[in-house]
Amino acid sequence: MRHFIRSAAVAIAMAAASTLTLSAAMAADISGAGATFPYPIYAKWADAYKKETGNGLNYQSIGSGGGIKQIKAKTVTFGASDAPLKGEDLESIGLVQFPMVMGGIVPVVNLEGIKPGELVLDGPTLGDIFMGKITQWDDAAIKKLNPDAKLPSQAIAVVHRSDGSGTTFNFSYYLADANADWKSKVGVNTALEWPVGIGAKGNEGVANNVSQTGGAIGYVEYAYAKQNKLTYTDMMNKDGKKVEPTAAAFSAAAANADWSSQPGYGVILANQPGAESWPMTAATWVLLYKKPDDAAATGEALKFFAWSYAKGDEMASELDYVPMPDNVVKSIEDTWAKDVVGSDGKPIYSAM
Repeated sequence: MRHFIRSAAVAIAMAAASTLTLSAAMAADISGAGATFPYPIYAKWADAYKKETGNGLNYQSIGSGGGIKQIKAKTVTFGASDAPLKGEDLESIGLVQFPMVMGGIVPVVNLEGIKPGELVLDGPTLGDIFMGKITQWDDAAIKKLNPDAKLPSQAIAVVHRSDGSGTTFNFSYYLADANADWKSKVGVNTALEWPVGIGAKGNEGVANNVSQTGGAIGYVEYAYAKQNKLTYTDMMNKDGKKVEPTAAAFSAAAANADWSSQPGYGVILANQPGAESWPMTAATWVLLYKKPDDAAATGEALKFFAWSYAKGDEMASELDYVPMPDNVVKSIEDTWAKDVVGSDGKPIYSAM
């Protein structure tokens, strides 16, 4: 069994900072860029790892699209994306892909008098809101789901991501599965032609915009809602059950995932069946070169990821992320030993 770090949780500065730097730039530091979805847990792991090993992490929280661009350009040791690359893309670029952690995407609102979990939405209604078909908070569709809520006669201000985003990919994947109009008119991608709304960069930007805009609704990774004390909504899931965004609900959605069924472990967890499943559950992936130009840097990155798998579960759970199962971690570490090699063809890192 993997063991846990049982020290006190380290407070994470979640403000507008989009780059995590936990030491001065040194040769041993690990460079990465990409998804904002895992930023809170990467920051927490990196701080603890720095204290234990002396090695730092420089992670640019710039969105999945930016992370993919930077790893392709070889300006960072690893890229991070919440939208997995397809097998043919991984092969053509020469990348290995593996999931680090799972979490949930939540709708967040700014409505006076409404507390976290007091509203419930479903996929069809959420899709209609983000398409601009539902424009007022006291719309009949929202009232039907919330008959006892004091819904204001207030315009809905939609806030969405402006950058290439894996969070957007998973959010739109869910809406396309739950709302036929969304599927045909908007679709699924990391960047969309949004019918309505205000764009903001990163989960950080969406969180900030929603908190500052009366009547707003947006979507963020749950850790951002929690850290920023945002009002999240509950959801009706695929089984027609009302569920709260919790680690248990995220775990329920991932319980039956067959990670080996897709190249690079690229399993989408949106809208999974199950009475307890949160409908907008997602994983986040790391991208590394199979034959990197800088084997030493890649080796340091793999040491960090191995440490995070082995010692980071409790820290992940404190932020309501879901750690990867032990059997999946074993498979991932076997993949590293087989596929990530130096110029001599030998594994750059092998778990003991």
